Amino acid sequence: MYVSMKGMLARANKGKYAVMAINCFNLETAKAVILAAQELRAPVIIDLLQDHLQAHLGSNLLTRPIIEMARSASVEVAVNLDHGKDVGFVKRCLRDGFSSVMMDASAYPLEQNIEITKKMVEFAQTYDASVEGEIGNIGSVSRNNLTSDEMYTDPDAAIEYARRTGIDALAISYGSSHGDYPDGYVPPFRFDIVEKIKAETNIPLVLHGGSGCGEANIKKSIALGINKINVGSDFMKAQVNSIQEYLKDNENIDYVRLIQGTVDAGKEMVKYYIDMAESTGKSL
Repeated sequence: MYVSMKGMLARANKGKYAVMAINCFNLETAKAVILAAQELRAPVIIDLLQDHLQAHLGSNLLTRPIIEMARSASVEVAVNLDHGKDVGFVKRCLRDGFSSVMMDASAYPLEQNIEITKKMVEFAQTYDASVEGEIGNIGSVSRNNLTSDEMYTDPDAAIEYARRTGIDALAISYGSSHGDYPDGYVPPFRFDIVEKIKAETNIPLVLHGGSGCGEANIKKSIALGINKINVGSDFMKAQVNSIQEYLKDNENIDYVRLIQGTVDAGKEMVKYYIDMAESTGKSL
């Protein structure tokens, strides 16, 4: 069933668990996510990154069939624009049928971030869509720019931002980074940031860059109030690994079997994270 993030995240907030948001970029990756959610009876969010949509098929051609897949699913599925930074593009995604969007104006000063996000929240109400906002600066492994002290979310600014914008979910920076960490590296988390913001706002909080953060960090994050966890790198890496294994054993494998193998591998990784997020069996 196709829904927005509002209901599923509100229940996760009340029930003290998290909903997985998986970065997808084509029909096969979306299929893997939905199959995993159905097997575990879990609500799930398909994240479509603005950069991917603009570089490839666009919000209309790609998302319409994914939305149809969501409508046909036996569990709750939201389709969310991830890191929407262009106001016009975010509005177009809502018109194209997205049930949820992230208005990422975190690069702007606080007052501008609040103004831009609040206007998007008001616009999204026309479509009964949810809006996620962000405050802070989450680093990127690929750019050798791991999240550092000056990039952490200021709790006081986050509390003001949440109250003035009316967002449905808030992405915060407290130690994770986007991308694939070096082998053996587990990022240190500033849990005090999560605790303070949650205590003052009690809204669903979001962990971006969930791949490779470690089970202990994720479990404690959920216990303290994280209700949405974004994962992309681990999901995609599982699919790349499946291709490498298939080609190693059979370099003449046909393309259909090769792609189906990526779906299976991706599905298993999503199930792993759903279990960690404690959202198994939580779909309506």
